[in-house]
Amino acid sequence: MKTTYYGQSAIMIETEGKKLLFDPFISPNPAAKHINIHNLKPDYILVSHGHGDHIADLVTIQKSSGAKVICIAEIAGWLGKQGIEAHGMNIGGGFNFDFGRVKMVNAVHSSTMPDGAAGGNPAGFVVYSEGKKAYYAGDTALTYDMKLLEDENLDWAFLPIGDNYTMGVDDAIKATRFINCQNIIGMHYDTFPVIAINKEEAMEKFIKAGINLKLLKIGESINL
Repeated sequence: MKTTYYGQSAIMIETEGKKLLFDPFISPNPAAKHINIHNLKPDYILVSHGHGDHIADLVTIQKSSGAKVICIAEIAGWLGKQGIEAHGMNIGGGFNFDFGRVKMVNAVHSSTMPDGAAGGNPAGFVVYSEGKKAYYAGDTALTYDMKLLEDENLDWAFLPIGDNYTMGVDDAIKATRFINCQNIIGMHYDTFPVIAINKEEAMEKFIKAGINLKLLKIGESINL
């Protein structure tokens, strides 16, 4: 499962010959100006919630790629009004796609669409593919619901660490214990001044906790 980071919470996972793009906020990010969104060509776009820093490039990338959008039912309805077919889901539900299975899980945050339309509930995703399990938390506070993932034996988790709008580093470390996952990719940090972090300090805290934290550069890829 090759994974590429595109800044903020935009992640691409390549698995079973398919490209899964999460929360595409790329072109408005000054640090991601070297990324051409028209070259990404995902097969699926997974949307955690409706805030602009997660869907800014959603419609543009979908129309240039024909990707199937996977999202909460209300966002699927919003897309439908724009002529975009989406696979609507809801919290606790799962579905088998051609690359593997996706389960939608709870996140504690807010969610509205840029035009003020209802955005449904915020969510995270667990992706089951290639015999591996990866948890994409989306924007969330530390929540005890994460304990429900404890026995999933997750291989990797994508957690927000920027604080202010989501959990910060300290709560993210607590989250690793709740979800029982030792391999973390940090996201939702440094894009704006209020979510800037001290990367060295964050790495030190995770190391002290015995957790493997990866802070990828924009455009950098690793294999999960």
